[in-house]
Amino acid sequence: MSKRKVFFVSPNSGNGERDWKVKMKGNQKASGLFENKEKAVDCAKALAKKALLGQVVVQNKKGIIQTEFTYGSDPEKTKG
Repeated sequence: MSKRKVFFVSPNSGNGERDWKVKMKGNQKASGLFENKEKAVDCAKALAKKALLGQVVVQNKKGIIQTEFTYGSDPEKTKG
């Protein structure tokens, strides 16, 4: 069973022109730094879609989860 790859779009705490970052859960280094949130979300969605199971978690400027996008089949089978 494959694990879902989760990519976070969050504010970048560093100073400079790159205000948003995309980082995969469990990684120390960001996958990318971006000028605006829209470009960061687009990148995160593209990375998540490449994975067999992918998810994008978008935070607002305060770090609170704003939106989530899930791609691929749900790995858990539950009785409905």
